[in-house]
Amino acid sequence: MRKLGLIGGMSWIATAAYYEQINAAWQKARGAPSSAPMLIENLDFAGLAGLESEEDWARAADCLTASAQRLEAAGAGLLLIAANSMHRVYDAVAASVSIPVLHIADCVGQEMAAAGVNKAAVVATHNVAFGSFYRRRLVGHGIDLLPPDPDVTAEIDRIVYEELVAGRVTRDAERALKTIITGKAQQGAEAIVLGATELELVVDVDANVLPIYSSTRIHAAHAVRWLLDGGTAGAA
Repeated sequence: MRKLGLIGGMSWIATAAYYEQINAAWQKARGAPSSAPMLIENLDFAGLAGLESEEDWARAADCLTASAQRLEAAGAGLLLIAANSMHRVYDAVAASVSIPVLHIADCVGQEMAAAGVNKAAVVATHNVAFGSFYRRRLVGHGIDLLPPDPDVTAEIDRIVYEELVAGRVTRDAERALKTIITGKAQQGAEAIVLGATELELVVDVDANVLPIYSSTRIHAAHAVRWLLDGGTAGAA
């Protein structure tokens, strides 16, 4: 049986969302009480948060590549990095193992291209919103992206790292995200890429002013597709 490997803990809130969504999709396909075959390594986010220097990111790459290798050795056939921001070290992780690593932005880009989305906005923390490692993957699928806004990303950083990773969900955060998304619509975005897993706690993915492409839901769905029928993994 195929088995997923999940590099988690960044944050545990994000990993819990992956676990729930993967198992829910698997059970929908296979029926109760089936659970998805999956290995999880829950890394300590305390040592991986607030990365700034190239030395910091090199350390993060070493940590995630070691995790990937352990999961491969334990029997995983496909790996997921359960965090948008940590895809900055995707290339190092993918090069360290002989199994595919499913890139979150490629999964999102494929879904948006299939739906005919031409222009979108990435709503995410600073590292993701400004990171070429993420944006170029989306652009590679023919998606035109609005430029990131430093004030918006600073507010999202605060909400994610000071509130959501600790499990704090406030009405103020919900209102702030609604305002941000409405502003992106006014700037011409046809859709929103929700580029931080924790933001699902304060964004209604299924009912909003614009279509919301939840990176976590899409990433998890592509992984379950691989588990079920060996469909394209989109790992390159």
